[in-house]
Amino acid sequence: MTASDSAALVQEIFDKTVDVHRRFAQNGFTGVVAAADAIRQAVTTGGKVLAFGNGGSATDAEHLVSELVGRFEKERRGLAGIALTPDSAVVTAIANDYGYERVFTRQIEALGREGDVAFGISTSGRSPNVLEGLAAAKARGMTTIALTGRDGGPMGAQADIHLNVAEASTARVQEVHRTVIHAVCALVERSITPSSPS
Repeated sequence: MTASDSAALVQEIFDKTVDVHRRFAQNGFTGVVAAADAIRQAVTTGGKVLAFGNGGSATDAEHLVSELVGRFEKERRGLAGIALTPDSAVVTAIANDYGYERVFTRQIEALGREGDVAFGISTSGRSPNVLEGLAAAKARGMTTIALTGRDGGPMGAQADIHLNVAEASTARVQEVHRTVIHAVCALVERSITPSSPS
């Protein structure tokens, strides 16, 4: 591959991700605002966010929680959030004893309460363990948010709030998912942080 071929490929990737961002934006941001409102409501009334996904979506779940517990752009108190993916002992014990489809369900049964938010992420919208986790959360009276790709799959149909990036490429979906997560975090943070006097 020549240098010009490499540059052309990079240009193509950037052009495609910009296009997918634009197409998501054309559908409006009602879901993004609703997701942020649900999280704000939870974390300001004693609740928390439980976030989960597989592979790249697992790291997106962890990223969301890191922005809530730590900070996004403003100094403020930490907000309650738990990613259900990083504890290898818990995940492997549940997978071994109950099956991989229940790795999130079991944790939601242990940690989730009415008033909490379950934030499930899947680029296909069809990950069985994420789907089961959202169902378990809904049964416990939690607000469910699905961040999906493609046609949203059964996750999108089941969730209280559905954020869908209607794109087949997993990489492009993940890129927009990260922007959506940042937008949600910005809205939550600004809604609970007093504005500085001008």
